[in-house]
Order: sequence, then C-alpha cells, then structure tokens
Amino acid sequence: MRMVDLIAKKRDGQALSKQEIDFIVAGYTCGDIPDYQMSAWAMAVYFQGMTAEEVSHLTMAMAFSGDTVDLSAIAGIKVDKHSTGGVGDTTTLILAPLVAAAGIPVAKMSGRGLGHTGGTIDKLEAIPGFHAELPIDRFIDNVNTIKAAVIGQTGNLTPADKKLYGLRDVTGTVNSIPLIASSIMSKKIAAGADAIVLDVKTGAGAFMKDIEEARQLAEAMVEIGRNTGRATIAVLSDMSQPLGYAVGNALEVREAIETLRGCGPDDLTRLVLTLGAHMVVLGGKAADYESGYAYLEELIRSGEALQALKALVTAQGGSADVIDNPDLLPQAKHSIPVYAAADGYVHAIQAEEIGLAAMLLGAGRQTKESDIDLAVGILLRKKVGDSVKAGELLAMLHTNQLRVSEVVGKVFAAYDIRDTPCEEPPLICGLVR
Repeated sequence: MRMVDLIAKKRDGQALSKQEIDFIVAGYTCGDIPDYQMSAWAMAVYFQGMTAEEVSHLTMAMAFSGDTVDLSAIAGIKVDKHSTGGVGDTTTLILAPLVAAAGIPVAKMSGRGLGHTGGTIDKLEAIPGFHAELPIDRFIDNVNTIKAAVIGQTGNLTPADKKLYGLRDVTGTVNSIPLIASSIMSKKIAAGADAIVLDVKTGAGAFMKDIEEARQLAEAMVEIGRNTGRATIAVLSDMSQPLGYAVGNALEVREAIETLRGCGPDDLTRLVLTLGAHMVVLGGKAADYESGYAYLEELIRSGEALQALKALVTAQGGSADVIDNPDLLPQAKHSIPVYAAADGYVHAIQAEEIGLAAMLLGAGRQTKESDIDLAVGILLRKKVGDSVKAGELLAMLHTNQLRVSEVVGKVFAAYDIRDTPCEEPPLICGLVR
C-alpha cells in the first residue's frame, strides 16, 4: 500500500477502506507518512468529503492511535458531554455536579483554554487548591464514590488527532466536516464514554457560524456515535452572543455556583437543563426528556446539585468554602465600567470580540505557553433584547491593569445598539438524534 495511491484515490472521489484508513493513521502517527503527503490527503478530503463509513473508520483509528481510558470499573452508564466551544461557556462546571446528583457517573476529561475560548480546567483551577491532575485509579475511585470527577486530558490520548489537527490548522483544511467530526468523536471514544451529548454551537461567536453547517456537523457526529456503538444526541445552541453574563475564569466559577443555587442567568440555566435532561435520559435515570428536565430542576431547588459540586471540589483538593463564599475566589484589583453612548436596544453582542477583550485582560492565552490571570474578565450587564439608556452600564471589566482603553473600546464596539426593540435570539436551535 502506498500513500500516493491513497491520495489519488481520495482526490478522485473514491471511498477508502478501513484497511486503507488504518494504514494512513498509523503511518502518520509513527512518522512514516510525511506532513506533505498528509496535507495533500487532507485537502482531498476537504474537497471530496468522506462517506459515513469512512468517517467512522477514521474516528476509530484515531481513537485507538494512543492511550485509551478504560472506565469499565465505574458502575453505571458513563455519559459524556462535549461543546464545540464559545464565550462564557460554563456548562461543564454546572453539568458535572448536577448530573452526578442524579446518580449518573460523570468521568470528564477537559482541556485548557487557548485564544478567546475558555478552558474548563483553567476555570476549576480558580478554586484554591483544586487539582486537575489525578492518577487514573483515583479518578475512577472518585467517580464511583461521588459520581463525578473532572481532570485534564492525558498526554497520549489520540496522538493521531493532535498531529492531524495541527496540520489542518496551517493547511487551510480546518473547516472540513468529516475531519472536525472525527476529531471530536475520537477524543470522546478514547475517553471511555458509553453515551455522548453534544452541544454544537452556531452563530457569530461559534466555530460553525451557519446553522446549516452546524446541523451537518451534528448529524455527522451523531452518525459516528451510532456506527461505533455509542448512543449520541446533539443539541444545536446559539452562540451569537456570550452565554450567561460572565467571561473569565473565576467570574465563570462564581456564575456556575449561582446557577446551581437556582439564581443563575436564564440562558445558561436553560441550556444546562436541556443538555442535562438528555444526559439523564441516556444514563437511564429518566424515561423521557421532560421528566429528566423536571428532575434536574428539583435537584437544584433541593440543594443536592450544589452539594455535589462541594463533593467534587473537596475530592480534588479544592476549598469547598468557595461554594458558600465565592468572594474567596481570586478577585481583580480594579473594576472599570463600559457605558452606553445612547438610548436604544441591544440588537447584537459580538461574542468573539468579547472573548478577545477578555483575553487582552489576561483571562485567555495567546499561545499555549502564555500565563493566564484567573481573576480577570468581563461581566456583561446587558444582553440582546435589553433596553439601555445613555450612560447606563453595558459591562464591567475586572482587571489587574489600569491601561485598558483598547479593551474598553473593543467591548463598547461589540455592542450593536439601535433605536428599535428586538427579541432575544432563540437559545436552542435544534436537536439531532
């Protein structure tokens, strides 16, 4: 078998067999296939696409290209959740304890943030003492004992995907639905999930800005799940504006605590309950979506979900005092307001610009090696559909810098304020199962 022949075969629109895909993934992972040939193959996939069967073969080949996590020692159906990313996406911090309180094991591997997209591990490490690195046996023991653990991804999980993703990033082949779908699902499968709930974002602040492209991606991933024996559901959700009000690590932890207390932002609460209801059904703890949603609402009202967060934090070395007193979280030295210039109504908030502004304050990384400031970020005071008066507060910057005029200007410019009223965009845009 020769790589040049497989490149030509895909270039001409033909489907590759499992053996041929295994050859490509194994050869590229070990270095036998050079970057220039893999680049040519990725470009051929970009233009010619892949069949559902090909995508499933590629996903499994990448999933088993390195270490895999064996969760068989954990009792029950392990339901994982994945978001395609956005600004203010705090869902994992709320979902992990909430679903655990329902008796479903949540064995979650999460990543760190890069650029304007925040990372779950960074957010959790804003809690004093919290350890995201646990030995796998303790990780499994925590899930069996308290039903939840959230750790960083292992170093050798899906090495083929890591190499291919880096190559796609510099060869103009990132926006290929077969390659995106297989990249995401290979990590979920390698992490040992029995069932998967996907939060596929769409809108100006999302990777897939067009709703139809987001739907195609969701359909591709759900089909991969079905073809690989994992029950999978995808929720399409709006990311045309930041989710919730908080953008920044400690600020988002505080908002997660408020949500588990039952007083969080409406959009964040609704999305968490929507995703969680599907997780509860897949985990066998509810007969249907409606009863799962109601069950999770009751777990928040009763305080059981908040207690599950305390248990998760304590088990990983964190200070549970933070849950009762969020003022113990890192706090920035300065609060700098951003005011509206005129009366009107908020028609849009450019989520990506808000995320970039938070990164400039130090809340995100410009490179993988960058240090981040866990205390800083942005608290929005107005969302799409809200009325606003001239001189009224649009957002508050939490910063350890005083020279932030560029950030103030970026946040101000992210708001589109017009004379006419408008409605809040729909949060849930569809469901693929």
